[in-house]
Amino acid sequence: MLSVVIPVYRNRDGIPDLIAALADIAAQVRARHGMEMEAVFVVDGCPEASHGELAKLLPSAPFPSKLLLHARNFGSFPAIRTGLAAASGRYFGVIAADLQEPPELLLQFLDTLAGGAFDLVVGCRESRDDPFATKVAANTFWGLYKRFVIPEIPDGGVDVFGCNVAFRDRLLALEEAHSSLIGQIFWLGFRRAEVRYSRRAREHGKSAWTWRRKLRYLADSVFSFTDLPIRLLTVFGALGVAVSAVLGVAVLVARALGMIPVPGYAATALLVVFFGGLNILGLGIIGGYAWRAYENTKRRPLAIVMSAHEFQGESR
Repeated sequence: MLSVVIPVYRNRDGIPDLIAALADIAAQVRARHGMEMEAVFVVDGCPEASHGELAKLLPSAPFPSKLLLHARNFGSFPAIRTGLAAASGRYFGVIAADLQEPPELLLQFLDTLAGGAFDLVVGCRESRDDPFATKVAANTFWGLYKRFVIPEIPDGGVDVFGCNVAFRDRLLALEEAHSSLIGQIFWLGFRRAEVRYSRRAREHGKSAWTWRRKLRYLADSVFSFTDLPIRLLTVFGALGVAVSAVLGVAVLVARALGMIPVPGYAATALLVVFFGGLNILGLGIIGGYAWRAYENTKRRPLAIVMSAHEFQGESR
C-alpha cells in the first residue's frame, strides 16, 4: 500500500481539488502497481474549517483515508511525523495540501521506491511559478540552508519526499524538538534518489510560510545540524583579542612617548561597547544551543492528536 501524508493548515478552499487529484492518483496506483493507496490528512490546529470540510468529503472519496486533528498548531513538520506514524503502507509519500507540488510526483516516488534500489526519494524544484518576491525569499532561504546547514541539499530545497517503511521507522525514531525534518532526512543517509519538478502557482488561499517562520526554521536547522555559530564566535573572539592586544601595545608606546597627554574617552567607550556587544552575542548563541538541549531533556511529545477518524471510502 502507498500511504500519502498531507499536512493541512488553512487549505479549506482547495480541499475538493485535492481530493479529486488524490482520487486520480489512487486509480493510477492500482493500475500501475496493483496496490491500494490511502491518504492520511493531519489538520495542524487549523483556525478555519479545514477539518470539517475533510470530515464531510472523505467518507465518499474513492480511497481509504485517515483524518487526524492536532490539539493546536505544532507546525508542518510535526504534522508530517504524525501522519507517517499513523500511516499503514509499505511506501510513503508526503505532499502539500495546496497542490503547488504536482500530485503526479507521488507516482514517481512510488515507481522509484518499488524498484527496490532506493529508500528515499526527494522532490527537487527546477523552477517555481511564484511571485518575484516569493522566489527571491525562497532562493535566499534555501541558499543559506545549503551554505550553512546541509551542503548536499538540492539548490531549490526540498518540501516533498517519498520513502519506504525502513526509512520511515528510522526517521520517527529521531524525536528531536525544534529540529528540521529535512535536515534529519539528509542526516539519516540511506539510498537516496531525486525527482525533478516545476512548482505550480498557488490557486487557493495564502501561504502561511512567512518570513518569521522561515527565520525560525533556519535557526532551528543551524542549531540542530551545525556548530558554525560557535566556530564563528570563536573566530571573532580571537580577532577581538588580537586587535585588543595590538591596540594595547600601541597605547602603551604612545603613552610612554608622551603622545597621549589625556586618556581618550571616545576610544575607551567604543571598545567597551564593541566587546560588550560581542559578549552578549556570544551568550545568545551559547544560550540557543543550551535551550534546545534543555527542551529535548523534557521528552515532551512533538505533537498531540486531539481526534482521529478513519474512512474506508466508497467501493470502487
